[in-house]
Amino acid sequence: MDNNDTSSSGRPLRSARWFRKDDLPGFVHRSTLAAAGWSREDLMTRPVVGILNTWSDINPCNSNLRVLAQEVRTGILEAGGIPFEAPLMSLSENIIKPTSFPFRNLLAMETEECIRAHPFDAVVLLGGCDKTQPALMMGAASAGVPFIFLASGPATPRSLTGGDLGNATGVWRIVDSLRAGKLSQCEFAAFERNVMGTPGHCAEMGTASTMAAIGEALGVALPGSSMVPAVDGRRTQIAREVGRRSARMAGEGGPCPKEILDARAFDNAITLLCAVGGSTNTIIHLLALAGRVGVPLTLDRFDEIARRVPLISNVQPAGEHLTERLMAAGGVPALLKTLAPLLHLDARTVDGRTIGDIIAAAEVTDTEVIRPLDKPVKPGEPLVVVKGNLAPDGAVMKTCAADPKLLRHRGRAVVFEDVQTIADRIDDPALGIDENSVLILRNAGPVGAAMPEWGMLPIPRKLMERGVRDMLRISDARMSGTGYGAAVLHVSPEAAVGGPLALVRDGDIIELDVAARRLELCVAPEELERRRKEWQPPARTHQRGYRKLYDEHIEQAHLGCDFDFLRGADEETLPEGLFTGWVGGW
Repeated sequence: MDNNDTSSSGRPLRSARWFRKDDLPGFVHRSTLAAAGWSREDLMTRPVVGILNTWSDINPCNSNLRVLAQEVRTGILEAGGIPFEAPLMSLSENIIKPTSFPFRNLLAMETEECIRAHPFDAVVLLGGCDKTQPALMMGAASAGVPFIFLASGPATPRSLTGGDLGNATGVWRIVDSLRAGKLSQCEFAAFERNVMGTPGHCAEMGTASTMAAIGEALGVALPGSSMVPAVDGRRTQIAREVGRRSARMAGEGGPCPKEILDARAFDNAITLLCAVGGSTNTIIHLLALAGRVGVPLTLDRFDEIARRVPLISNVQPAGEHLTERLMAAGGVPALLKTLAPLLHLDARTVDGRTIGDIIAAAEVTDTEVIRPLDKPVKPGEPLVVVKGNLAPDGAVMKTCAADPKLLRHRGRAVVFEDVQTIADRIDDPALGIDENSVLILRNAGPVGAAMPEWGMLPIPRKLMERGVRDMLRISDARMSGTGYGAAVLHVSPEAAVGGPLALVRDGDIIELDVAARRLELCVAPEELERRRKEWQPPARTHQRGYRKLYDEHIEQAHLGCDFDFLRGADEETLPEGLFTGWVGGW
């Protein structure tokens, strides 16, 4: 390989293996792309950038990505690169059944293989809806090729209520009012006509907004890019700059994912997650991403960091405002500047600067939205990890979104085997539930039901009509990042593989003590052992295709729910195939 085939850092250009040789494979690759408008000279001299686009018109969170892809393309061309756009599957949180979660790993695999199989020197990842974002990052991290992530941006919700209501947090609150008899069906129909009026992902700190912000803290997204609304013209400006920067990364040969995604980056991401009261789903995604790059991240590290990070972002669902107000207050760079004493400021970013360099120019312009460290939005830790005989490998709880009086609670279990049973029975007046009961949902974990967002179990109508707005709920499911309430989630190991949650019976006493980080099933060990001997695993229902693969290889929640065969990254970023000589064949 001659000097023209290497980046400015001396690293070989991946695209050179496809295009910069005078032999049969070089001829085939260049002549094929002549039909796309690229000359021999272009392909022999310019770096190649892939634009991986998850646009789909059945996924409004991502529906502006077609426009952003064009702006990225323009930026790549301006910086001297060659752009190629490749479509990937689009995961709509609200539409895909049984849940979008199992398809995170499928999109991650598609992303990894798309990058490895094509002549990309760098890639731009375009995603919006919840699982799309971590899937793209996981796949790109495994492929090992330099990448930049760009989110679609938050939507701009409309509301008839006279106040700020996020796309989904508003839904949960309005539904609670409807079930409590405080809202009419006519008013609910009017809300439906207005709640989701623009492209873009959730405009509160749900999973999509949290993951977009986390991209900045990890260093894989450009500073200030995450909170700009999807319909704001500044997002197209950012997209063009992302294109320019990606072309420079392609020409420079880096930085590569492992040079950015180290232990410092994950500590910074967890710190930001706590400060914004972000989605508990992010915990699973960060665990999975860390596993891809060999960083030994555990649930205990989340709890260690959460003990020292206050909730300083006054954004729903833990706070009052929407993400557009956060952007106006200085966005993620201003948040990171406030968090500076708790961060690794020497962590690298795709911007070419360190986190410390980036926050030097940041400014907090609204201390109501971005609070000082000593004046948090709420006291206490924003999230916790609890363990005990009910969750030996851990469970998580977003305490900043729960009624504080439930953070230490003792009550009798009311057990539901599946979510349909809840839907059928929760409002039955004869069901023995009071405000001190502990609602248990099981068989909703990664193996049991592909871990849907069912963890915010509904409060019985009879209790809501009496003014009860929160109860302790425990499950091996997830909860929407836009949700709220005293929900203990991701109980691991899950019930479907024989975790202790499978042994709980109606009337058992459950104790939660957040301060002590303890979740206990108050049943004698010998009785639990007797129940364990009687327990039978549920039948596996998936006998073919991706879901069969998923059931056989999915890891538990405390490990990130990745596939066991995808942990760690292949150092070889080039595929097999015919790249030199005069032997023919595709």
